[in-house]
Amino acid sequence: MAEPSYSDDLPFDMCRAGGATVDDLDLDFVRNQYLPNAIAGDVLERNERSVEHHLRSLSLMHAGTPTWGAILALGGDPQALVPGAYVQFLRVLGTEIMDPIGSQKQLTGRIDDVVRRLGELLDLCVSVRTQVAGSMRERRRPDYPVDALWQLAHNAVMHRSYEGTNTPVRVYWYADRVEITSPGGLYGRVTPETFGTGDTDFRNPLLAEVMHHLGFAQRLGLGVPLARKSLASNGNPPPEFLFEPTLVGVTVRAAP
Repeated sequence: MAEPSYSDDLPFDMCRAGGATVDDLDLDFVRNQYLPNAIAGDVLERNERSVEHHLRSLSLMHAGTPTWGAILALGGDPQALVPGAYVQFLRVLGTEIMDPIGSQKQLTGRIDDVVRRLGELLDLCVSVRTQVAGSMRERRRPDYPVDALWQLAHNAVMHRSYEGTNTPVRVYWYADRVEITSPGGLYGRVTPETFGTGDTDFRNPLLAEVMHHLGFAQRLGLGVPLARKSLASNGNPPPEFLFEPTLVGVTVRAAP
């Protein structure tokens, strides 16, 4: 990974990506997708300023250099500069990591592509069982509620550390559980006691803003509470969280 260029203790995603240039961004995506969502249409129509000017106004460039957040969210090949910025997905045909692997995917690209494709994978992997609830009634229940898994996986991608690590987010789907781990421990004022209570702190505030403009907004601080509620409504056990200095993990067990 290239060395970051720091400025006044800014978060990593707001620092200049040393060695990167505007050519490392997907400028077609910036012009056609991002700027129309991030800047009011009437402002863009009457404003003939350059793409670089708009990126500077949105804190996505500093002194002619893209920020790390711009590389991750708008880059043509983000993994070329941030090799660990992907999701490793494994479908394990058993309950142990040494059991046969049914399928594996490496989700790369811009962060919106990664999150979108991950959501599609989660949806495909969920199994729906039919339960007889009476002589004339049937109830269909998934082994996992997709929205809960998506909330937890989205959190893992958005709030992970991208700095100083080549470790991806890992989503391992076992026969009886789903394990999601992301590099970087809890950030800022969030503690194991306050985690998931709505108390928030942002390791990657610029990425959060970009994803908001691209339509991936979450209700701030409510991702984990919403996942807990959805799991309980579906009959799954509560999620089990693991907090270590270098990672955050969560295990979600299948509904009985």
